[in-house]
Amino acid sequence: MSSSHAASGRYFEALITRAALMPPIKMGVVHPCDVPSLEGALVARDAGLIVPALIGPRAKIEAVAMAAGISLAGVEIIDAPHSHAAAEAAVALARHCKLHALMKGSLHTGELMEAVVDKQHGLRTDRRMSHVFVLDVKTYPKPLLVTDAAINIAPTLDEKRDIVRNAVDLAHALGIERPKVALLSAVEEVDAKIPSTIDAAALCKMADRGQILGAELDGPLAFDNAISREAAATKGIKSLVAGDADILVAPELDAGNILAKQLVFLAGAETAGLALGARVPIVLTSRADDVKARSASCALAQIFAHWRGAAV
Repeated sequence: MSSSHAASGRYFEALITRAALMPPIKMGVVHPCDVPSLEGALVARDAGLIVPALIGPRAKIEAVAMAAGISLAGVEIIDAPHSHAAAEAAVALARHCKLHALMKGSLHTGELMEAVVDKQHGLRTDRRMSHVFVLDVKTYPKPLLVTDAAINIAPTLDEKRDIVRNAVDLAHALGIERPKVALLSAVEEVDAKIPSTIDAAALCKMADRGQILGAELDGPLAFDNAISREAAATKGIKSLVAGDADILVAPELDAGNILAKQLVFLAGAETAGLALGARVPIVLTSRADDVKARSASCALAQIFAHWRGAAV
């Protein structure tokens, strides 16, 4: 994707167009018992991104569709009595390679993730799961990936390594060959009183030693120095990453969540996102997500599944 797409606010339109050129993936939509869940899945289907399987109480799904005037003709519905059973059924299908991705419907994130992380029947891999937002910020010349703002509350150093690796994988799938990863903190110098600066320095050394591959890492970096060349130059920071970051790694969930939401609600950024590190990518929708955001997240899931070779 060229940087002009992000700068003009059309990045996700281009992303959906690109994804539509690939075969659609089979996506389990878990407990889609409200209008946004149904509409999001069917719009993504009509765009050629997914073949949805609606997993939940059939009578309730059909009642919601009828009340909203939504046709379910030709759509597979897998009956499950309630949201917990729907999550278990979706995870079982993904575990047996019947689904290439999952999307959360009208159930709590924790309820879906409980089934996903189940040690015996879930979708765990050797990676820690994490969430990556992809943001089209009109004042920034390219898409920004922000992680983790949704899953890991206070990640350890090892967990941060996996958070970085998951985000780098998504960047590679999106065509960013060597993403620039900014490890955020409040300051640019390593300070024993600020643990996130020590983690950032350790992650950079991990990259030097080949424990994190395929990206340029730098940190600790304050937010302004990560995204502004002028701010980095004022501080005298010489770095391939500073002022030109592709990926922003938050020190913990509070900071990441605040960062992502302020870019959306104050800077007017458009957003999509995926949870990665499980056997299949997972779209964790928010109630605030509109149909376009849901479609863009489905495009991310489709592109990632094809990149990983899981959708063939």
